[in-house]
Amino acid sequence: MSNSMELSLEQQFNLRSFQSQVAQMTREQATDFLVKLYEEMLVRENMYKDVLKHQWGLE
Repeated sequence: MSNSMELSLEQQFNLRSFQSQVAQMTREQATDFLVKLYEEMLVRENMYKDVLKHQWGLE
């Protein structure tokens, strides 16, 4: 894996913290959380696309 694909020490810590939080959730809470997280990922993807279109003059 390239250096840009590896997690920093801080990111590794945050991942472990996140892992602990999810482990304490009920199945329903985890399912709801996962759906919301996926929605946020889609919104972020759209934002990146819009920024790139603007920066590259493709609008």
